[in-house]
Amino acid sequence: MRYQQEFDEHLRAGRFADAGALCVRLADVESGSVDGNLLSSQFRQRLGDFDSMLLAARKAFSLDAQSVPVGLRLAECEIYCNQIGAARDRLGDLESLAADDDAALQNIAQMYLHCASHVEAGRCYERAVALKPDHAGHLYNLASSCVILGDILRAETLFSRVIALAPSMLDAYLGRSQLKTWRANANNIAELGRVLARLPARHPGEVPLCHALAKEYEDIGEPRPAIALLHRGAAARRARLAYKVETDVNAMEQIRRTFGGRFFAQAPPAFEADAAGEPSYFVLGLPRSGTTLVDRILSSHSQVASLGEVQNFTFALMHLAGGGADGKLGLIERSSRVDFARLGQLYRQGILQYGQSAAHLINKTPANYLYLGLIHRALPLAKIIHLRRHPLDSCYAMYKTLFNMGYPFSYSLVDIGHYYLAYHSLMQHWREHMPGSFLDVDYEALVDQQESTTRAMLAHCGLPWEDACLEFHKNAAPAASASASQVRQPVYRRSVQRWRDYADDLAPLAAFLTDHGIDCT
Repeated sequence: MRYQQEFDEHLRAGRFADAGALCVRLADVESGSVDGNLLSSQFRQRLGDFDSMLLAARKAFSLDAQSVPVGLRLAECEIYCNQIGAARDRLGDLESLAADDDAALQNIAQMYLHCASHVEAGRCYERAVALKPDHAGHLYNLASSCVILGDILRAETLFSRVIALAPSMLDAYLGRSQLKTWRANANNIAELGRVLARLPARHPGEVPLCHALAKEYEDIGEPRPAIALLHRGAAARRARLAYKVETDVNAMEQIRRTFGGRFFAQAPPAFEADAAGEPSYFVLGLPRSGTTLVDRILSSHSQVASLGEVQNFTFALMHLAGGGADGKLGLIERSSRVDFARLGQLYRQGILQYGQSAAHLINKTPANYLYLGLIHRALPLAKIIHLRRHPLDSCYAMYKTLFNMGYPFSYSLVDIGHYYLAYHSLMQHWREHMPGSFLDVDYEALVDQQESTTRAMLAHCGLPWEDACLEFHKNAAPAASASASQVRQPVYRRSVQRWRDYADDLAPLAAFLTDHGIDCT
């Protein structure tokens, strides 16, 4: 505890050299202690010293290789260092070690998810449920795994089982509501309303229940109660967040300043792989803009596989740029001076360790648009597709989604407006300084002209036509996003111009965007 307090005091005061010295002292004093090495590993991570972080975790593991928590910490450090293959192998060993420990299997499954190993995670959840068939938490995790793996009917059964066993697990109601499109004569609105009415004031369960009810009301064509519930749920969620949208807006402005004409003129050339051998594809854009749909279309091609929303580029960048007292803005500035060839190599090394045999691998992390300047330098032959959507459809789609993590701006229409402007300006900046380096795809065009738009995407990627790309909904690969159930259906138009059902409520947002030059017609 005293080490933790001393370390935190150094960080708060910006004494990073003293914090680093404490890590060295800790390594000397506690070199024979598992807990001491684990603590040192955590400190090194917070300092951005990934190499020392990994070394400390390895030392702890050498002292107790039979401990599942120690093995999990080492696997986590390996993931941070883009050593995905080593982490996957280690998790396999831990899974065997913990075959009869349901709690440990849950933790192993969670780490498998960070390796995009969704089948393996599902296997751990299955085993945990076999060990404790009536454990509501285990059943909930298995249901969520079934959604990712495409077993929607079983997921519904499991969510209903969770609700029966533990009615207070309110996230299960939202999980069930998101599985399909409900009908006026077949929905859960009455049940959800009763549960919501019984909640005490400011109960955290208000958030998932409001989002579940809003979703089902929208499905049956009742926009007025839907938007009222969204306002209530989003406001409750926003009130629990210590978030200022100015932080993200300022970061995007700093990105534009840092990665401007001087950067692109002076940055040294990065290592270039053979064009035919470059594995890196990126599908990016705002969340809920159609990135999952494009990911499924492309990964239906025989030469392409999807890794889902993986953090390999971020981790490779953090590995090279390190930490500092200057926070996010400082990281942006330091990132402009990294070894771009090494950044590209670290990224490639990581994505090639996910066990996929396809020639090209998609990173579908939406927020990678923040790194387009770095991606362009580190991976100049990477194929990049950026998804666009009508501004109000885009903003509304984010507003109505309860994300598991990330996107804190999405729970306030005011925050969404400011964030959207910053994002729009950043994308304009990339188009100006990186002409032709990525393909803009409009969600509406993809829905209305599926084949011609798909052909354009394949041509951008240098891929031959395959009919399977039009039948993406038959793609059996896992899908871990908010659109996991929708992308198992053929293309549909019901989300196009959806914002018009809520035009009155979105009017202030539309006026704000219009006043700043965004076409919202």
